[in-house]
Amino acid sequence: MIGAGVSAVHALPEGAAARFDAFHAQLTAWNARMDLTAVLSEEEALYRHYLDSLTALPLLPQGASVVDVGTGAGFPGVPLLLARPDLSLTLLDALKKRIDFLQSALAALHVSARAVHGRAEDFARETREAFDAAVSRATASLPVALEWMLPLVRVGGRCVVWKGPGAREELPDAERVSRMLGGGEVQLREAPVPGRDWRHVLAVVEKERETPARFPRRAGMALKRPL
Repeated sequence: MIGAGVSAVHALPEGAAARFDAFHAQLTAWNARMDLTAVLSEEEALYRHYLDSLTALPLLPQGASVVDVGTGAGFPGVPLLLARPDLSLTLLDALKKRIDFLQSALAALHVSARAVHGRAEDFARETREAFDAAVSRATASLPVALEWMLPLVRVGGRCVVWKGPGAREELPDAERVSRMLGGGEVQLREAPVPGRDWRHVLAVVEKERETPARFPRRAGMALKRPL
């Protein structure tokens, strides 16, 4: 059902619908022994996880290197990769069990992606400004997410953050933080999911300048003391 539901909305490469089904089967099996997602039914997962993740497809250039910050059970990164195998994907999460799941699931699907266990702040020191795009879904407030993401993106790249209808309330602080970290204007783009009336938006920030070397701050500071 997942693959058929996705292919009814998006044109998928050959074999991708079956890989969507296979990934969801892996997710369901692993979720029985560890807490990966609270969305259990296929119908709800289709909309809340897979189609929601794919709303960013038009924002990712052909062949882009993409890092999914705080990927959790692989969203939005895995659906984006299954729909767009041209992407070079890195999945980053601070919980080892999630990375173990992703490594196992991707290997079973014979899909190539890098899954990294670590904090965004520490990872940014190792791979600074190395990606064409950073994506993040349901991780933190927009100003906090931008401190995690912008240091990872090259000048000329972009950050894409999934937000709900309250995103406009975060705009003043997000604009200030974006400028501080080398980003441009925070643009809010409607991200409708076919068949649902959710008021989701994508917050998109283009990287205009190098991020000052002092950012990101040490692990945990963005959440404890937002900029």
